[in-house]
Amino acid sequence: MTILFLGDLFGKAGLRILRSRLSHLVDRHRVDFTIVNVENAADGFGITPEIAAEVLDLGANCLTTGNHAFDRRESFDFFDAEPRLLRPLNYPPGNPGRGVHVGETSSGQRVAVLNLMGRVHMPGALDCPFRAADAAIANGLGGARVIVVDMHAEVCSEKAALAWHLDGRVSAVAGTHTHVPTADERIFPGGTAFITDVGMVGPAEGVIGGDREVAVRRFLTQTPGRIKAAGGPARLDGAIIEVDPETGRARSIARVNLEEGS
Repeated sequence: MTILFLGDLFGKAGLRILRSRLSHLVDRHRVDFTIVNVENAADGFGITPEIAAEVLDLGANCLTTGNHAFDRRESFDFFDAEPRLLRPLNYPPGNPGRGVHVGETSSGQRVAVLNLMGRVHMPGALDCPFRAADAAIANGLGGARVIVVDMHAEVCSEKAALAWHLDGRVSAVAGTHTHVPTADERIFPGGTAFITDVGMVGPAEGVIGGDREVAVRRFLTQTPGRIKAAGGPARLDGAIIEVDPETGRARSIARVNLEEGS
């Protein structure tokens, strides 16, 4: 089974390159299941029902999010209504939506997606992502053997520690949030694929997707200013993960890094 996992979708540039390249990637790599993190899709802050619906229509099978999940209040009801749109599982009870989705490939093979968020240097008081993952796996995840985790976190150590904690129990742990792809993809001894961060689907010439002039001014002056999405060309970052559907063990993981016009 081939899984395509794409990093944080950021603004109009991210949507533009997703529209032009997603179907090509799926066909070229014979992808069976596609996961897209969409927490920055609405101009860098959150997700709207319209954008989520479009990304699903483009071919995504599951949408994950992170600390910007609830930036857009108009999305709250959609989180409840659309099971393929996730928010981090370890948000406290009482929040909209869910943190686990069990979907199927076109051939009927089940794929479970867990959306988790780290706690180190991240906003809010979240429940423990390690214990949340343990509980979800213990509940059986609908009998899915293939289990993919989006670990949305700031620090590398928390992402790697979670991957080691889950090695042999999930097929892959893919890090999101920093928007910078890392070059450490590997298969752990227990058969879990891991990459610290898959990167971003968004503006190639900004500062992690944001307008570079605004970002530079904030660092120079220390004056708060709202980041807006950068213009210019886009890039698409992600990972292709090959998994044995019978055992759930990963066979390979490879980065995907494309630039608009390439």
